Amino acid sequence: MGFIASIVIFVITYGLIIWEKIPRAITAMLGGLVMVLLGFLTQEVAIKDDIDFNTLGLLIGMMILVAITRRTGIFEALAIWAARVTQGNPLYLLGLLSLITAFASALLDNVTAVLLIAPISIILADTLKVNPVPYLITEVLASNIGGTATLIGDPPNIMIGSSTGLGFMDFLLHLAPIALLILLVSTALLMVVYRKELKGDEASRRMILTMEPKEEIKDWALLKKSLVVLGLTIVGFTLHGVLHLESATIALTGAMVLMIISREEPEDILLHVEWPTIFFFVGLFVLVGGLKSTGVIASLAQWALTVTQGNTQTTSFLIVWLSAIASGFVDNIPFVATMIPMIHEMGSLSGMELGPVWWSLALGACLGGNGTLVGASANIIVAGIAEKAGMPISFRKFLVIGFPFMLLSVAMAHMYVYVRYF
Repeated sequence: MGFIASIVIFVITYGLIIWEKIPRAITAMLGGLVMVLLGFLTQEVAIKDDIDFNTLGLLIGMMILVAITRRTGIFEALAIWAARVTQGNPLYLLGLLSLITAFASALLDNVTAVLLIAPISIILADTLKVNPVPYLITEVLASNIGGTATLIGDPPNIMIGSSTGLGFMDFLLHLAPIALLILLVSTALLMVVYRKELKGDEASRRMILTMEPKEEIKDWALLKKSLVVLGLTIVGFTLHGVLHLESATIALTGAMVLMIISREEPEDILLHVEWPTIFFFVGLFVLVGGLKSTGVIASLAQWALTVTQGNTQTTSFLIVWLSAIASGFVDNIPFVATMIPMIHEMGSLSGMELGPVWWSLALGACLGGNGTLVGASANIIVAGIAEKAGMPISFRKFLVIGFPFMLLSVAMAHMYVYVRYF
C-alpha cells in the first residue's frame, strides 16, 4: 500500500511544481510532510537519513560568503570586464559566461559557481538591454557539465569517490575529456539557439565599452578580506579529503569568519540567504526519503542491476541512461546514495569489473541534472536568484531547452564509455 501511495504523492507533488501556481518551496515541503503524516517515514528518520545537511550547509555558507562579497562591487566589475572582452556582443558574452561557469564548477563546485556568476549575468543583461534568462539557463547547463569533470565539482562525484577510494586525479583523467567535449558542443549549440534572442542595443554596447571595471569597486578593504576568506575556503574544498572535513563545515566556517572580520550585521546578511530554496531542498529530500522508505528507489535500482545479468557493458549503458533520466526528476544525491551499495553488492556477487560502471553512474547522475529545473542543486539556486530578481524561470521553459541538451550530452557520454572502456 505504502509503495503505491508514496509514488502517487511524489507524482502529485511534482505535478504541482510543474503547474507553478503554488510556490515551489511550499509544494515540496507539503509533499514531504504528507510522507511523514502518513507514516512512510518518521521525522527522526527524515532528519537523520534523508535531509542532507552537507548540501544545505554548503548552500547556506556559500550564500553568506557571496552576499558579503557582493557588497564590494566585485561582481559589477567582473561583469564590465566580461562585457568588454566580448566587445559588448550579447551572443559572444553567452559563450564566454558558459565557459567561465563550467571551469569554475570544476575547480570549486557547481553551486558556488552559479552563486558567483548568476548575479553578474543579470547585471550584464540589464546593461545590454537583453533578456537574462538565456544566460541563466546556459549557466545552469554549463555548471552541471563542468561539475562532472572533477571529484569536487558535483555532490554525486564526492559520494562515489568516498565510497570507492577514487581520487581527484582519477575523476579528472576519466571524466574531464568527455565533459570538455560536451561543454564545447553544448555552448556552440546554445549560441545557435539564442542567436535571434540576443541582439543587443548598439547604444548600450558603446556605453558599456566606456566603463572601467575598477570604478565599480566600492570597498577595497572588504574586497581583500572577502577574497582571502573565499580563497581559503576553496583551498579547504580541494583538501577536504585530507582534512577529513565535509564541504558544509568548510563553507560555514568561511562564512562565519567573514561575518566576524567584516563586522556585518547577522540579521542583514541572513536576509540574503535564499531561504525558499533551502526549504525547497528540505521538502525534496523528505519527499524522496518517503520513496526510499517504501522501497521504490531500491526496487528501481535493484531492477537495473539484475536485468543486465552481470554484464559490465550492458550494466554501464543501463546505468548511464537510468541515472540520467532519474536524476532529471529525482534529486541525484539520494538516487546515487541508493545506487552505490547496490553496485557494490552486484560486484561482490558477480565479480564483474566495476570501473566503467562507476564512471557511467557519475556521468549519468551529473549530466542528468540538466534535464529539468529540479534536477540538480545549481538549477534550483539559479531559479531562486532569477525569481528574486523578478525574472522567474518556469519549469516548462527550462524543460524545453534542458531536456534535449541532457539527452544529447548523455548520448555523447554513452559513446565515450563504449569507445574508452569497451
